Amino acid sequence: MHAGSHRDLSHAHSPLSDLFPNIHEETESSRWRLSQDQLQFFEQNGFVVGPQLFAGSALEHLRAELTMLMEPTHPGSENWYEYHTNESSDPSRILFHALGAWRIATGFHDLLWHPGFVQPAEQLLNGPVRFWHDQLFCKPAMHGGVVAWHQDYSYWTRTRPMAHLTAWIGLDNATPENGCIHYVPGSHHWDLLPITGLAGDMQAIRSVLNDEQWEQFRNPVAVPLQAGQCVFHHPLTVHGSFANRTSTPRRATVINAIRDGVCSESWEPLLQGIPAVAPGTPLAGQFFPRLSK
Repeated sequence: MHAGSHRDLSHAHSPLSDLFPNIHEETESSRWRLSQDQLQFFEQNGFVVGPQLFAGSALEHLRAELTMLMEPTHPGSENWYEYHTNESSDPSRILFHALGAWRIATGFHDLLWHPGFVQPAEQLLNGPVRFWHDQLFCKPAMHGGVVAWHQDYSYWTRTRPMAHLTAWIGLDNATPENGCIHYVPGSHHWDLLPITGLAGDMQAIRSVLNDEQWEQFRNPVAVPLQAGQCVFHHPLTVHGSFANRTSTPRRATVINAIRDGVCSESWEPLLQGIPAVAPGTPLAGQFFPRLSK
């Protein structure tokens, strides 16, 4: 069974299956940790390619869960934070973006405790790690699906300090042709930019860049990935992705993490449908589990 059988899986703060290795069983293993060269690359560029987290049957399991989750009336649909789809009758043409799969589907829930995510996150955040939220993306075949240039923290200023990290994980091979993620190296050293929107206009960010930033921006780096492989990026690193120009969908999942101790900054609910967290209160509890042992 791929769905959570109507149970809200956010109550479970450890893996529910043996689909992946998990951090509770591999705390002494260093095989998933980033090398010193990788850490230095991240410090310089604001992103770094991480390990292959899964393949084979685990990859097929997640793809099957995603197919189920893309059906608007699937069991557990009330647990989404956000759910956006064009609801095409052709599965290859569905443009899909949603937050909250970890509450519904066992595979996406258990992926949070994969040591290939948690151990590098601990290194890059310099401390114990908590879950912030997840995302699913599907760019349909021969479709726009553009995600315009942005910094993630622009959308997360309701939490402080800025000790956040994103892991982008392919569910298909990601290539420049199907809309792999692109980065502006070194842009994590820039200040927080004004929001210029996520949809459509890949040049909108030009209006908020100074001349030096514009020169740096004009040399983005594409990061192709194998299905099951991840790339980590800093919350200020400017990134985006272009249209899928191929005949098959490009699917991905994202895990966003915070260092333990990050606090709510306002009475605004941190995610849709969950209780507000008082300003100055560290994120914890049901919806923000600690992933480190």
